[in-house]
Amino acid sequence: MPARNRRDGQPRAEPPAPPAPDPLPVPVADSHTHLDLQDGDPVAAIAAAAAVGVSPLVQVGVDVASSRWGAELASAHAGVVATVALHPNEAPRIVAGDADGWSADPGRAPAGEAGLDAALAEIDALAGLPQVRGIGETGLDYYRTGPEGRPAQERSFLAHLEIAKRHRKALVIHDRDAHADVLRMLAEAGAPELVVFHCFSGDADLAAECAEHGYYMSFAGNITFRNADPLRAALAVAPLELLLVETDAPFLTPAPYRGRPNAPYLIPWTVRAVAESKGVTEEKLCVALASNARLVFGLDPVS
Repeated sequence: MPARNRRDGQPRAEPPAPPAPDPLPVPVADSHTHLDLQDGDPVAAIAAAAAVGVSPLVQVGVDVASSRWGAELASAHAGVVATVALHPNEAPRIVAGDADGWSADPGRAPAGEAGLDAALAEIDALAGLPQVRGIGETGLDYYRTGPEGRPAQERSFLAHLEIAKRHRKALVIHDRDAHADVLRMLAEAGAPELVVFHCFSGDADLAAECAEHGYYMSFAGNITFRNADPLRAALAVAPLELLLVETDAPFLTPAPYRGRPNAPYLIPWTVRAVAESKGVTEEKLCVALASNARLVFGLDPVS
């Protein structure tokens, strides 16, 4: 199936893709990727990742359209599972009437609070599909959305919390500049059994609090950046049994290829940086990461 990339219909000029790294000794999941935003054939991306020991891929939804697309891809390919959600920045856009493309008939998609209710109902329906293994990415984002959008974000986040609990699936959290409020809402509403802080962006104190509550922490390619000392301090606190890795591709390409297109096959760079920072062998880390991903996303064991 074709990728849903280039949403504005305009071509993107990008540097060439990095070469494939050496394969991992034990297959590891990419716990968060956006194949619909990456150039090229998603099936080829799945194969390229598997060739270096990156499998399965967790395709993450950010609106109704991408959630539908991910569920369809996961239904067709054993190497992919899906998560579905409205990104925290999507909820204010829907309420404001600025979001389009999520409805089968965008011209008739409702706006305002009714629009948000309709979009959430579609996410709830998708959440019941067997190939959908998580609810996300949802949460709070105070970087791109100002105070006027926070009520819609909070309402959407609470709805996703309930969807995750009702369907007994992992909650995948996007938390940007909103650590205290994310933790508060999880505590007040009651967290699902499985919670993942995607692209963990907090400090050692936040990592310690997540560990106390049993929340998983997923580290992305920015852990390899030179200025990532606060992230590496957080990683030092995060228990091995609560770690995941991700690309968040096409974003956050790990060093030494920062600035070039990211894709799931580049996870080994992140895995090796995490292993070095944690002071564990690559194989021990891979075994832990694979086990954690199986628990969080209900994945079949790798034979």
